[in-house]
Amino acid sequence: AVAAVVSGGMICGVALLVLVVVLPHADLLRGAAGVGSPKHLAAVALANTVVVVAGYLAAAALVWAIADATMAQPRDLEQFDERPEGGRTWRIAHLSDVHVVGERYGFRLESGRSGPRGNERLSRLLAELETLHASDPLDAIVVSGDMTDAGRSSEWAEFLDAVLRHPRLAERMLIIPGNHDLNIVDRANPARLDLPTSPNKRLRKLRVLSAMGVVQGERVRMVDRARRCLGATLASILAPHLKEMATFADIGRPWRPKRLTELWTSVFPMVLPPDSDHGLGIVLLDSNADTHFSFTNALGMISLDQARGLEIACAQYPHACWVVVLHHHVVEYPRPAKALSERVGTALINGNWFVRRLKPLAGRAVLMHGHRHIDWIGECGGIPILSAPSPVMEATDDAATYFYIHTLAVGPDRRLRLLPRSEERR
Repeated sequence: AVAAVVSGGMICGVALLVLVVVLPHADLLRGAAGVGSPKHLAAVALANTVVVVAGYLAAAALVWAIADATMAQPRDLEQFDERPEGGRTWRIAHLSDVHVVGERYGFRLESGRSGPRGNERLSRLLAELETLHASDPLDAIVVSGDMTDAGRSSEWAEFLDAVLRHPRLAERMLIIPGNHDLNIVDRANPARLDLPTSPNKRLRKLRVLSAMGVVQGERVRMVDRARRCLGATLASILAPHLKEMATFADIGRPWRPKRLTELWTSVFPMVLPPDSDHGLGIVLLDSNADTHFSFTNALGMISLDQARGLEIACAQYPHACWVVVLHHHVVEYPRPAKALSERVGTALINGNWFVRRLKPLAGRAVLMHGHRHIDWIGECGGIPILSAPSPVMEATDDAATYFYIHTLAVGPDRRLRLLPRSEERR
């Protein structure tokens, strides 16, 4: 909280200093007719721009600092809950950031030659999950984004082939898009700019929709905003568009497919409804910001429309508990960062706002995410936050990685409890 106030105050102070220095050279009231030569006009226009931007930055920095300082601060989870008497439990395997590549011995963009090659590690992971499920059944397998390394069709084919070889796992799996599935521009040239007019971004979205249709299309339902309730399944929503999706994937036409763009925004959040009024539901969000450049591809944001959709789903089952799944972390962890890149441009842009929106679900919800490739279990605003380590990245093929199976329980008091976790190494 102190750091937020200090940093916000410093930014506000610098912006105000710039405003005071430039303001005498600005002229915000008179139009171009009141300015002399073109050279003078350019100087006044530049000064006006600086004044407006500095004023906005000063006000925004102050408001942001106050908002960040007054919200509940994230903290490490001190202890797990005890199993309630007579309560119901769910076992959920939480995977994330498997970064499937399309080549048998391919490297990943982030780790390069210091990371794993190919997809053998994912195959071993799924085989281990199959064994664990046979001995103690899983209720759900959540993959919180970055199924692929660059959103290419060959990578999606590899991912789906691996998953569908385990039908008992596939029927329990739920996936959401990560920034590598949507926003990576070019695996061969990651610094390339993806123009808004390019069909590539829409192609990546269609691949994600197609994969989600295969994995969970018959089980998850969309939110009907007009009727304020859960509506049709993803499969039925996609069915009328399949021909157009296939045509666009083949030829990249039409140039601006309005209906396909609207389709993407309409399917989130996806909801796996609870099996009873007092059961456990799962809400799947798209937390990716709409970017077109590699340096901003990791930005995340939850739209107001998605937040309202989540609230509609939860209101339909007022006594149920919820798992909210997104790719990006909502808050920075209360631990030192190894590099500045871990602190800049990776968390949700509007994470503080989203945590406040989740406050009515305190005691009835947990939040699961990936993106950082490391595990952390903490709490913010009464909402437990579970970060998934990557079972593939951050290690060469000869080193062990791990994933977690979380056990959630609901007792007679209808409070959602997080029981001691089970860690599996691969």
